[in-house]
Amino acid sequence: MDLDLTSQLLAARTAGTHHAISIAVLKKSHEMEMSLIQMVDQVARSAPPPGQGTKVDKLA
Repeated sequence: MDLDLTSQLLAARTAGTHHAISIAVLKKSHEMEMSLIQMVDQVARSAPPPGQGTKVDKLA
């Protein structure tokens, strides 16, 4: 009986650890995606260099 209880407690602790790890990985992935979006947003909002964007190239 004690062995069964011990294995159940061990399984519960293992499941909790796996859950905590998956949350940590998901959180880090979200942080990386938000960082990428912020980098792209900063580049998109910045003004073009002088002389760029003054003429439209219709051949492009």
